Amino acid sequence: MSVTESKQCELIFYTNPASRGQIARWMLEEVGVEYRQILLDYDQNMKADEYLAINPMGKVPAISHNGKIVTECAAICAYLADAYPEQGLAPKLNERADYYRWLFFTSGPVEAAIIDKARNIDIPDEHKRMVGYAGYQQTVEVLAQAVSANPYVAGQHFSAADVYVGSHVIWGIEFGSLPKRPEFEDYAAKLKTRAAYLAAKEIDAKLMSEQG
Repeated sequence: MSVTESKQCELIFYTNPASRGQIARWMLEEVGVEYRQILLDYDQNMKADEYLAINPMGKVPAISHNGKIVTECAAICAYLADAYPEQGLAPKLNERADYYRWLFFTSGPVEAAIIDKARNIDIPDEHKRMVGYAGYQQTVEVLAQAVSANPYVAGQHFSAADVYVGSHVIWGIEFGSLPKRPEFEDYAAKLKTRAAYLAAKEIDAKLMSEQG
């Protein structure tokens, strides 16, 4: 386990176990460096001035690395891959086209399409130019192609993009926001065997049980 309570730790992780912080937790476990966690609750300290100075949106996760703040899960994944290049979690610079493409496709169109679907929002044809995706079904089709074209979403090797994209796929088929189609199920099954994924899930499951 990489969690440490040492106040000398250069990497601080702000989270709630029942949140998108699970994505950042997985990425931290993939990186394999020590970090200090600060747990926040939704109703009080997540909205307190002390945390709003870190993330004015009052959302988790966030990280502080050597005093530099990074928020937004996709950004945290990409940042940590670059901050710890020895872990090989980002492709070489000249091989990052698919890495960036699918990382940000998922943080943009996929997330928007899933949230709109959950809220029963149907984008009429005349408004589709105004949103960042062409429709839920088309977004699903493109995502399915992305995760099945190669062994991993950015090519032949696992990367930080798989942490972010994979988290959305795993949650999507688990909670019904994505269909249970072979492309998604095969991709999710492969990722769920990773030691870092299992370690992260164990940490957050324990924290949630302690919170009651």
